[in-house]
Amino acid sequence: MVTVRYFAGAKAAAGIGEEQVTAADVAELQAVLAKRHGPVLDKVLSASTLLVDGLAAKDPATVLPAGVTVEVLPPFAGG
Repeated sequence: MVTVRYFAGAKAAAGIGEEQVTAADVAELQAVLAKRHGPVLDKVLSASTLLVDGLAAKDPATVLPAGVTVEVLPPFAGG
């Protein structure tokens, strides 16, 4: 199991702040989350940075060992 934490627009798109998901890698995680929460979250995920235990996962093949935390950080606007 992987803990997924959502922030800002990702939290709004998912409708929850945190959940548990089973996925072997980042690509599978994104597919599972898109299927579970629909096209709005899928769009947010495509623009978001995913942090796996605090490190940016830029490669969809990044392995997700059991027990890791993935934080979904959409682009933030600000001044």
